[in-house]
Amino acid sequence: MATLFLALGLVLVLEGLVLALAPSRIDDILRMLAEMPVETRRLVGLLAITTGGILLWIAGWLGG
Repeated sequence: MATLFLALGLVLVLEGLVLALAPSRIDDILRMLAEMPVETRRLVGLLAITTGGILLWIAGWLGG
């Protein structure tokens, strides 16, 4: 359960940093995502899920 809270906290910090440090870039990123084909967005999402899962597994393995 602690790992879940850690992961969610890190996601919120990173998302908050993007919004706080580069709010004008959000419009560009959303426009770019809207122009991407649906299959490409799905692939990017699946790669993000896989990478995040691997990183959480490594963090748990390193943490004991």
